[in-house]
Amino acid sequence: MKGIGVSLWVEILKVRKSNMFWATILVFIFVPFMMGMLMFVQLHPEISGKLGMIGSKASMLRFGEPNWQNFFTLLIQGFAGIGVIGIGFVASWVFGREFSEHTIKDILVLPISRSTIVLSKFTVVVIWSVLLSLIYFTVSLLFGLMIHVPDWSHEIVMINFNRYFVTALLTIILSTPVAFLASYSRGYMLPMSFVILTLIAANFTGIVGLGPYFPWAIPGLYGTASGFEGLQLKIASYFILFSTGILGLSGTLAIWRYADQK
Repeated sequence: MKGIGVSLWVEILKVRKSNMFWATILVFIFVPFMMGMLMFVQLHPEISGKLGMIGSKASMLRFGEPNWQNFFTLLIQGFAGIGVIGIGFVASWVFGREFSEHTIKDILVLPISRSTIVLSKFTVVVIWSVLLSLIYFTVSLLFGLMIHVPDWSHEIVMINFNRYFVTALLTIILSTPVAFLASYSRGYMLPMSFVILTLIAANFTGIVGLGPYFPWAIPGLYGTASGFEGLQLKIASYFILFSTGILGLSGTLAIWRYADQK
């Protein structure tokens, strides 16, 4: 227990002192702000012409009446995209930086098991990702209150918070394959390319009706509670997602176990 405590504290210090931590926070503040601007234009269509591209974008989006339920739907849809990229980037950075900054050899000679190091890194990824998810939701909530989105109710907030947070947790589980690729490729490029590819593939599989069987499409489908035929999640969907997460974790542990032999 002492070993994992020390390892976890070191990983937290690395994150706290990095510019990347604050950069991700700014991104997860900016995105819900932009989503809120779209809702604001929906509430006040007379100003859409004065806002240029934002106004045009808001006019093109048809997400129903400008109320809290549709606002949350828009926000969760936005998180389905930014969450995959942002959390994938977090996992890529936490695991890939040791190789790109050539600190991996120093870490491997420490009197701490490699499994402990990997678990500490995953713990940091989870904490960091949960924090970003909470920031995203909190900023969205505050902005919605500021612009006076109608039809507020405690029940709507709680239902959507639960749906949003499960969506975030499902997305966090999918960070393990990204960590595996960062460890395997010893850097950032391959895992980040993989993240972008999975985001594109998630949209494509949704179009052709294969979304419930593609891991990176499952959080978005859960978050939007799609009623389209063929896009409802099944027990197999969750089995596929959790299996993907377990395989990513197992692969990462295996890579680090033999990292000094490459």
